[in-house]
Amino acid sequence: MQADIPTQVQAARGGAREAWDALFSRYQLPLFAYVRDLVRDREASLDIIQEAFIAASRHLGTLRDDAKFGSWLFGIARQKCVHHWRRTGRAEKIFDDEPVTDNAADTTGAQPGDWLIAAEREHAFVAALEQLPPTHREALTLHFLEDFPLEEVAAITATPLGTVKSRLHYAKKKLRELLENQP
Repeated sequence: MQADIPTQVQAARGGAREAWDALFSRYQLPLFAYVRDLVRDREASLDIIQEAFIAASRHLGTLRDDAKFGSWLFGIARQKCVHHWRRTGRAEKIFDDEPVTDNAADTTGAQPGDWLIAAEREHAFVAALEQLPPTHREALTLHFLEDFPLEEVAAITATPLGTVKSRLHYAKKKLRELLENQP
């Protein structure tokens, strides 16, 4: 599907609604997960995603490389998150009671209790991830969960490549420590 992105961007630039629908479908869930992790508020995340897509549609002409639409869109969303933080006067909001992940495990062929072990591991991982500084969490999310290359993570976060590498190094080290010290 990645090969279709430049074609879809070009069509969207020409005003094709189907192309925008395809781009929206491709990026809405990954963008929601990323924004939700940053602002920690479901409703605000949905608003930010909408604002990001509106801004992307208005400024699509400024995109120099159609193949980098994803990182460009994530960069716009990140700027919308920063604006949200400034507007609310908070660097980060506390999670509301809504769960961040779906803990429904695949139980096909599993032994009784396997789903519970998987859910506990997932919970431990999410809990450890939550203890990382936001900049480290962001780098991990973009690189490992959203599959952006390091150069694109640097572009999205407006951070030098060396800083991104450093954040990933320390984030992985701290995450490993936290997971090893789980009871």
